[in-house]
Amino acid sequence: MIRNIIFDIGNVLTDFRWKEFLRDKGFDDAMIERIAKASVMSPFWKEFDRGEWDDEKLMAEFIKLDPEIEGELHRAYDDIKGMVTKREYAIPWIQELKGKDYGVYYLSNFSHKAYVDCADSLDFIPYTDGGILSYRDRVIKPGKEIYELLLSRYGLKAEECVFLDDTAENVEAARQLGFAGIVFRTKEQAEEELEALGVK
Repeated sequence: MIRNIIFDIGNVLTDFRWKEFLRDKGFDDAMIERIAKASVMSPFWKEFDRGEWDDEKLMAEFIKLDPEIEGELHRAYDDIKGMVTKREYAIPWIQELKGKDYGVYYLSNFSHKAYVDCADSLDFIPYTDGGILSYRDRVIKPGKEIYELLLSRYGLKAEECVFLDDTAENVEAARQLGFAGIVFRTKEQAEEELEALGVK
């Protein structure tokens, strides 16, 4: 029986709109692609979420990947307000689930910089029963440690939890540990799959 709903944050409870964010800063498609290859699409981005690197070290690694666009990388990432934005359904959905006596938690790869610069997108957090932001505990999905930490910290049983994430690899990692899992595409699709699992 499902008793707890575990949400990813980016592209589930918020929009992680990195491409639109770069376009908003005036970059054309060709430059957006270069910036992405040196940053959000690079393996270094996960280290940002893991919380092991500060902003300066991360930027230095980005620049090493494409030194010619150092200025553009600074312009893109010195302030990332607007990269993560709120989805208006987040709080009502959480309140609805809690009103039906489900525990509601979050489990997200999230950097300290995003937490600070995009704080307004996380206004749903006080409505949850808790959760994990990767940078705080230096663990990231899909590593099993982050899921196990959530279970132990809040005294949850995997078989009583369903995890929703927009990345299939992260959902599969949760399933391997006994969670039910839903690859999130839309709220409507997720609600249908939750109902199929007995979440009314």
